[in-house]
Amino acid sequence: MLSNTKIIQEVLKDNSILFKHMISDIKFDAKYSNLKKYKTIVIIGMGGSILGTKAIYSFLKYKIKKKLIFLDNLDENYLKQIKKNKNLSKSLFLIISKSGNTDETILNMYFLKNFLKHNNTIILAENRDNFLRKIAIKNKHFFVNHNKLIGGRYSVLSNVGMLPAYLMDLKIEHFKKNLRKLINNKKFLLKSLNLIKKFKSKKKNILIFFNYIPELNDFLLWVQQLFAESLGKKQKGFIPVISNAPKDHHSLLQLYLDGPKDKIFYVFSSEKKSSIKTRSTFFNQGMQHLDKKKYNTIINSQKNAFLTALKSKKITFREIKIKKFDEDTLGKLFLSFTIETILLGKIMNINPFDQPAVEQVKILTKKFLKSKKS
Repeated sequence: MLSNTKIIQEVLKDNSILFKHMISDIKFDAKYSNLKKYKTIVIIGMGGSILGTKAIYSFLKYKIKKKLIFLDNLDENYLKQIKKNKNLSKSLFLIISKSGNTDETILNMYFLKNFLKHNNTIILAENRDNFLRKIAIKNKHFFVNHNKLIGGRYSVLSNVGMLPAYLMDLKIEHFKKNLRKLINNKKFLLKSLNLIKKFKSKKKNILIFFNYIPELNDFLLWVQQLFAESLGKKQKGFIPVISNAPKDHHSLLQLYLDGPKDKIFYVFSSEKKSSIKTRSTFFNQGMQHLDKKKYNTIINSQKNAFLTALKSKKITFREIKIKKFDEDTLGKLFLSFTIETILLGKIMNINPFDQPAVEQVKILTKKFLKSKKS
């Protein structure tokens, strides 16, 4: 059996190209700075091509002055609604697909094709023979290469996530400024490995992301894909479930605390200060415990009550506290969960980079479509 140090050494060596790409600085040509003039950005993609960007937008929305529209599903009513947007003709379009042949991405692009001009459209795909590359050449769209060695769900710190962040006027160098230090921190890596080994030894396969931070919801959707698609193989894996708190105190908490003990909890909380404070005789009729309290004080009290209940019932959990809402924090989160996923793949004897079942469904979908005339 490999020692923890040896496991970490092998993971870093075997994935050196990915980690180098994640921590390396990215710069964009001057021609892309001219595209910052657009106030509305429409991003079309699926899965790893768009989830990271949604996470960035949600987490840092307080400092982003632009409007972003995300198309990441086949939703006919939503498409019709988007098409009515008066600013669509003045929008920047960013179409992302690693393969350049993703059905849903191409369909959503087709629906908005009349708004796509050569100077307001960026296509990001592998630089090889694929549908989107051909469209880019034919219509003289901007074309950005998707590194063929970086899988979609691992690509957020590459062009896939950093170009949209750049267009949002975020400081993309700040996403990466401490990542080299983090990945060279053996103490951090050993702590992560020991933690996931402990969780794996519990033989529980449901992960509940219990989230008290609304700005983190889209990041957790990114983590959900990362865990599910990377580790769900060979009859192994974890079922990642996102649970929003304190809302779910009133719907799922009973099950979580008194139901089957088959879950591990990741509890996400924040030290962010609240600007809202209650102070009113309104609370005098039996609700005095809410008077003169800030929102974050109330939420943290609910969180602490939940953690106390988990401890008393000996339910496995970890708490992740967010201290700052900035590019640096989010960059560290992206890298940390990527490392933990790959480490889990290593100790589970699973390849965390393929998705054979997904490919099977894609092949079957094409087969069914070819057999239908309309």
